[in-house]
Amino acid sequence: MIAPYLVEPKILPVLDPGLRPAVLARRAFDAEATEDIRIAIEQADGSVFHFRMRVLAAGHPRVGANGFFLERYVKFLLWGIGGWRVWIDGPAGLAEGLAAHYRDSAVGRFDSEIIGQRIYDHPISVVASKDLPPARATTAPLGRNLAGCRIGFDLGGSDRKVAALQDGQVVFSEEVVWDPYFQKDPAYHHDGIMQSLRSAAAHLPRVDAIGGSAAGVYVNNRVKVASLFRGVSPADFEKSVKNLFLDLRQEWGGIPFEVVNDGEVTALAASMSLKVNSVLGVSLGTSTAAGFVTADGSITTWLNELAFAPVDYRLDAPRDEWSGDLGCGVQFFSQQAVGRLLPTSGIEVDPALPLPEKLKQVQKQMAAGDDRARRIYATIGTSLGYAIAHWADFYAMEHLLILGRVTSGEGGDVILSEARRVLDLEFPTLSAGLKFHLPDEKEKRHGQAIAAASLPA
Repeated sequence: MIAPYLVEPKILPVLDPGLRPAVLARRAFDAEATEDIRIAIEQADGSVFHFRMRVLAAGHPRVGANGFFLERYVKFLLWGIGGWRVWIDGPAGLAEGLAAHYRDSAVGRFDSEIIGQRIYDHPISVVASKDLPPARATTAPLGRNLAGCRIGFDLGGSDRKVAALQDGQVVFSEEVVWDPYFQKDPAYHHDGIMQSLRSAAAHLPRVDAIGGSAAGVYVNNRVKVASLFRGVSPADFEKSVKNLFLDLRQEWGGIPFEVVNDGEVTALAASMSLKVNSVLGVSLGTSTAAGFVTADGSITTWLNELAFAPVDYRLDAPRDEWSGDLGCGVQFFSQQAVGRLLPTSGIEVDPALPLPEKLKQVQKQMAAGDDRARRIYATIGTSLGYAIAHWADFYAMEHLLILGRVTSGEGGDVILSEARRVLDLEFPTLSAGLKFHLPDEKEKRHGQAIAAASLPA
């Protein structure tokens, strides 16, 4: 039913020619779809976001594809925007089929558990109704506070970064390797973060505020869900991780202490350094982090978890190890993407090496002019070009910042060059109005920690 809509891109990723971009599939489907449906995504605070898509009319020979395209579209909305209740105003049976997906399939149950239950305290609910709740959204100022003595930190899957700032000037920065993913003892995380904070504090006369970023979802400084703590048992998570940053704040005397998703800080770093808004920031690191700064310089209540938003609709797309879903961004724009592409590149590395070490080897080969390494970066860049066009259907962006460990070195230039080539050829109107930004090496390595320091008022 969906095969005719899986369009071969004009530029094939050299090491991944099977890619069937979501943006091309959706446009091919939309060209035949004639029936409008309305979708509303509701969040726990009452925020409601409205969207529209078209589906095939009853009697169309491929009408069975409607369920697939609706589920993929809503999947993006749930991970990109976030919410627990999905309202559908459309043909009979679509809402019921979507509800069955979240009830009966492993991937659907994962989304319902993580997005619905753990983030919004409700399992995902699908409601068929012609009366959608009115749209209502909130935004909030983010960061940009640089006065005084501040510490900023960024927690990644392979390293911790920290910076000390005095009236906006960096007086110290440090990067420490760690391995948080499968650590069972919450003390490992607490002690590691505290060590970084103390290292930074030693270079300041006092500490007025601390700001941090980390992969995951954080609400009012509470950890809702984060892959950094996936090794911690549910009981220990509730006891020692959920309020980890509130506990750290108390240990620092109750000073202003703010922690947000690392993607939001990525966008903030770009907005502050470039002095522009309407910025989508995407970090290609251990995972794929993203954040968005609106035209007025604020953030929304959107999740922006593009690691789990599908960008490839082929039925044998790479499978995400955590959610089990196919074609999600993390398999294309992270260290996992590098590891996935290594075998087909011809570069031989020990399969047992952790992903950060594999990336270092690719970076070394790239610096030496090895075309095999270049092909890895070119493949990531081609896939990124099609993903950007997909993301642009949801984000009103004028600027795109790309950073993260995968973009370090000459490979980052190749990634952006290939992405721009895709946009110029396939999406020229979008390309003409979108500015790319790739920070320098220091900004890539420590920019998020520095921007994080500006979070607390």
